[in-house]
Amino acid sequence: MQCPACDNQLSPMEAGGVTVDICKGGCGGIWFDNYEFEKFDEPHETAGESLLNIERRGAVKDDQAGKHPCPKCDGIVMQRNFVSVKHKVEIDECPMCGGIWLDAGELAETRTLYNTEEERKQAAATYFNDVFSTDLLNLQTESQDKLARAKKFANMFKFITPSYYIPGKQDGGAF
Repeated sequence: MQCPACDNQLSPMEAGGVTVDICKGGCGGIWFDNYEFEKFDEPHETAGESLLNIERRGAVKDDQAGKHPCPKCDGIVMQRNFVSVKHKVEIDECPMCGGIWLDAGELAETRTLYNTEEERKQAAATYFNDVFSTDLLNLQTESQDKLARAKKFANMFKFITPSYYIPGKQDGGAF
């Protein structure tokens, strides 16, 4: 496989029972196949320590702003995503195969963000609540108001239509 950042040939490397592809002697990036990255992204996962200091050539520079092609999928451009809600590390992920490309130093930086997966999930939940809780509460209130109005409207039909109409129980009805 070719390195998506500097076109160097990627070399397989065994770490913690997983074979990843590294750009040794090039830009120092790492390619993780789908679901492999999760085995190296926390500080207590000792397998990731062997991937922190990959040999690099000093003159090789990666165009961090450019989009990288997936080294596995022909003609697919990887998407840039933040690895956490802290928005400190941006990674490249293939939308087709789910592989992840990390530029040199991004693994070390990622390992400092959260100690556990549970801590990461809690941070995401807190961020979600901070951003969306007011909007979701407003939508819920609005929906309850609409439901109350619909029930009032349906109750008006009780006088026009005999007791056969039960709001919310009719097939194909609007209420």
